[in-house]
Amino acid sequence: MRVIKTIFGRAGLLIVLVLLQLFWLGVVLSGISPYLTVVNTVLQVLSIFIVLHLINTSRNLSNDLLWILFIILVPIAGTVIYLYLRWNHRLTGRTYRSLKEETAAAARYYVQDPEVLSQAKEAAGCLAGQVHYLCSTTPYPIYESQGFSYEKCGEDGFPKMLAALKAAERFIFLEYFIINTGKMWDSILDILKEKAQAGLKVRLLYDDYGTINTLPVNYAAQLRSFGIKTQVFNPLKPFISGFMNNRDHRKIMVIDGKVAFSGGINLADEYINEIVRFGYWKDNITQVMGEAVWPFTVMFLTMWNALTHEDEDYTIFKTPSDLKRQKGWLIPYGDDPFDKQDTGRDVYLNIINQARTYCYIITPYLIIDNIISNALILAAERGVDVRIVTPGIPDKRIVWRITRSYYPGLIAGGVKIYEYQPGFIHSKVMVADDVVATAGTANLDFRSLYLHFENGVYLLHMDEVKDIRDDCLEAMEQSKLMSPEDVKTGPVRTMIYMVLRLFAPML
Repeated sequence: MRVIKTIFGRAGLLIVLVLLQLFWLGVVLSGISPYLTVVNTVLQVLSIFIVLHLINTSRNLSNDLLWILFIILVPIAGTVIYLYLRWNHRLTGRTYRSLKEETAAAARYYVQDPEVLSQAKEAAGCLAGQVHYLCSTTPYPIYESQGFSYEKCGEDGFPKMLAALKAAERFIFLEYFIINTGKMWDSILDILKEKAQAGLKVRLLYDDYGTINTLPVNYAAQLRSFGIKTQVFNPLKPFISGFMNNRDHRKIMVIDGKVAFSGGINLADEYINEIVRFGYWKDNITQVMGEAVWPFTVMFLTMWNALTHEDEDYTIFKTPSDLKRQKGWLIPYGDDPFDKQDTGRDVYLNIINQARTYCYIITPYLIIDNIISNALILAAERGVDVRIVTPGIPDKRIVWRITRSYYPGLIAGGVKIYEYQPGFIHSKVMVADDVVATAGTANLDFRSLYLHFENGVYLLHMDEVKDIRDDCLEAMEQSKLMSPEDVKTGPVRTMIYMVLRLFAPML
């Protein structure tokens, strides 16, 4: 049944359309056959310049290594495909241009309270540089905590989401990568219908690729008929474009500007263990209250208005907060593939590089470049207790195999690797020294760190940092500590892993 659905569904149609476009490109190229010698020469020379350019300007050679190898092996085809994919969206991508413009315009809505920043830096001590990085090289302000909670599994946090949705009085904004019908989404949808009919502003944004096998093509129209304003991010098209590779992987729910939910979960039943797909599905939900909800609102509105140009002034959705100050500070942050900052990666790196006692990580995928790999090993070598928890039951077997291919080098460098035995672990968290933590949507893989739109929250000196620590320790108790013997591979499998890792940025 699944095969039939794929063949006749949107994914199958997309493949057919892409093949038709490739056929058409072949027809076009055949039309310039009399000039092939000149064209070949130009492309050969151009390929050399492209490789040299990548080597000298790449901010992440691990990510660009596949392109370099491809262009060297097949310079003509590699050059044509590289130029087409890398520049097509810059020349023709209306959504790409609109996103860049809206992101630049939205920067004015992130306003830092200088007194809060000064107090946070003073309290941060040796971590003041991490605060400075996020609050100066990115637009995201730091806030005094007015309420934060961390739920270590979806089924614990979901009732809080429903309660907050039912209490909504002005607006509800949702932005998710995956939505699938079932108990979780149907419960939310019933509330959204009711609130839309009552006159609230209800907006939903979901990624087309993330829902390609879960929602019908006309689902957005169905939702609009209920009064729910709906946009589909970056719809898949038959035309090959580099921008098609950039997906909206964020998970954001904002209610009245008073509360925001995020974390690892999407809106589908496996995330709250109503159905079993890969054993027990372990994930998390974060809840932010008070003034720090505003960055989530701005992130949503930025994406929304890049597609709709609906709101001239975001501040109509800003809600003053009279909640009492609590211990610590937090920075809700986003990441996108357009700016010069790899914010999600750099948050991880800063925590790893400045950890003193321990650094615990949970990630569903471990497909990392040399920068992160070396940082993890260096931390372990300077005496930091570095532990990483990955799934014991994979959702994507090839990706899991590639994840495992990183184990030997990390274990040899002193990093402890645990595989979660009850099932699949989808949380994306990092915590260090009972002082600092981050939880969000970014996996430790190339796609999340360099290609996708992501979001997270950075916690400093908050009591909830220890909640994340305890969640990591509990997951480790249910996990198997991997030994060098567990990760030994023969020469053939080692060679296969080496080849597969070249394609890691595409997975």
